[in-house]
Amino acid sequence: MEKYDVIEHRERSEEGENSYIISALNFVVPTYIKFRFSQKLLKGSEITFDGKTVYYENAQTSDILECKKGSEITIDTSYDIKYTGGYSIDGKTIFIDRNFPTSLDIGGKTVNILESIGRHHELTEKWLTGDAYEYPYAHEIADGIEKRYVESLGIDWTAYSNEVGKHLHETYARKLQRSPKDLDLSPYIYSHDNLAIEEIRESQEV
Repeated sequence: MEKYDVIEHRERSEEGENSYIISALNFVVPTYIKFRFSQKLLKGSEITFDGKTVYYENAQTSDILECKKGSEITIDTSYDIKYTGGYSIDGKTIFIDRNFPTSLDIGGKTVNILESIGRHHELTEKWLTGDAYEYPYAHEIADGIEKRYVESLGIDWTAYSNEVGKHLHETYARKLQRSPKDLDLSPYIYSHDNLAIEEIRESQEV
C-alpha cells in the first residue's frame, strides 16, 4: 500500500450526521484522492491506500470518492511557456517550455524536469486549483510535492532550486513565439502579470 499525506478536511452533514471529506496526496507518481471519513484528519496526517480502500492507523475507512493519477496525463514540450510550466484548462495536459532542459545534472545526479516540474509541481497545482483551493495554497503544496520528489532522488533541494532558477529567468525573459490555445491563465491572472497575459494571447494558436 502507498502512503499519502492529508492536505485538508472539509466538514459535511448528511441525514443529521457529520462527516468529513478528506483530500490527500502521494508524491511518488503523484496521485490525488478524496474520501469520506467519520473524523477530521489534520494536514500532514498519514494514510495508506491500496488502490481501492483507504486506511488510517490500520483501520479501514470508507472507499474513496475520487482518484486522479499523474500517469494519466500528457506532458507537451512543443510550446513556449512564460512560467516554464503550465497546464491546459481541462487539466489533461501539462506544458513545459520547449527551450527548458528536459533534465538537469545536479551534484552528480540527474533529475527529469518533465517529472519534477511537470508531473509533480504543475499537475499537483492544477488538481488543487481545480478543486477550489486558492492558487497560493495550491502552489505551496505543489512546491512541497516537488521537493519531496527531488530529495527522494538524493538531490539537494537548494542546489536544485538554484539551477532551476537560472533557467526560469531565461525562460521568462524570452519572447513568446507559440503558446497553446488552451493554456490555463489562472497563475498569470493571480499574479496580475498583464504583460505576460498579453504576450501569451498574441502568440496563441488560432
